[in-house]
Amino acid sequence: MLIEQKIWTSKSSAWKILKSFSSPAKAHLVMVFGSTKIFKNEMLMSEVKAFYPDAIFIGCSTSGEIATAFIEDESVVCTAIHFEKSTVKTTCVAVDSSTESVKAGEQLMSQIPTENLKHIFVLSEGLNINGTKLVEGMQNKLPPSVNVTGGLAGDGANFQETFLLSEKGVGKNKIVAVGIYGNDFKVGYGSFGGWDIFGVERLVTKSESNVLFEIDNSPALSLYKSFLGEQSAQLPSSGLLFPLSVRTQSSEEPVVRTILAIDEANQSLTFAGDIPEGSYVKLMKANVDHLVDGANTAAKRAKETLGIAEPELAILVSCVGRKLVMKQMAEEEIEAVQEVLGDATITGFYSYGEIAPFAKGGKCSLHNQTMTVTVFSEK
Repeated sequence: MLIEQKIWTSKSSAWKILKSFSSPAKAHLVMVFGSTKIFKNEMLMSEVKAFYPDAIFIGCSTSGEIATAFIEDESVVCTAIHFEKSTVKTTCVAVDSSTESVKAGEQLMSQIPTENLKHIFVLSEGLNINGTKLVEGMQNKLPPSVNVTGGLAGDGANFQETFLLSEKGVGKNKIVAVGIYGNDFKVGYGSFGGWDIFGVERLVTKSESNVLFEIDNSPALSLYKSFLGEQSAQLPSSGLLFPLSVRTQSSEEPVVRTILAIDEANQSLTFAGDIPEGSYVKLMKANVDHLVDGANTAAKRAKETLGIAEPELAILVSCVGRKLVMKQMAEEEIEAVQEVLGDATITGFYSYGEIAPFAKGGKCSLHNQTMTVTVFSEK
């Protein structure tokens, strides 16, 4: 596997090469992560495509771009990959409503050949989607031996619009996936949060899919606002600082859910994934040291899943809520991953949701407020 990485920032208005192919090589896959503003820049996105005219492109708008051991805003990071022993195929579907999430996931995977398929990496529209149902739909059509990692596109802390890049170009309301094939291709993955749980556990008494209406028979939005106090005026963005831990009887491990939208009229909260009626929720808050430790744990789980292979490329998908909490210290979680993975090239983005199993042998899930690490190797 040969890797090249470039970055364009609004500060410099120029491309900078972070890593070059070690020998002349043709890119097979290019991952592109950039701000919403840059994804609207048709000239710049055309320039990105012109760098690698024969490659498959996959990418999305973000809430922060990750490259090497640093984080950028208002930038675009291009990571070009030449596979020496593997092949890739891509597909893209439209999704106009979160109610179509299962169908969209099934349709997406129906278009991917499964013979010798080793892994799926997926990027989705970040607002009008139910990530839990998307993952469910994908798994309905995938062989049990194939797992999925990826994330939901971001839009800073604005929650207004997200963009996807596929073979059809830049657009909204899309889900794009790439399948990777080959006996020598190896993948590892891990996901972990590090948030602290506080307060009493409460019962979800009314919900529909990813929309929460009542907690302990009280309007969900009113109750949530009472926890946030003055910060409730900044909802939904302030909700990123206080996610919910969700436990169901069937859950092996509680999942974390964060708010995408609020509805004052019916006093509801819309989340990136399901909040099942009858489940139990607790509020969570941040401890920066614990979040950094969580990133380190995610990297260790990814490396463990990879086995004895040496990680060559790491794709980091971390929640925008973590970035908002850690602020200037956010780069510490990237450094914590790098300490574990050594010389692997790092790319990725801050998201509205992360898709991965928790660790080896686990079932793929939609997460919020986690650091998710996917590592690739052909060695």
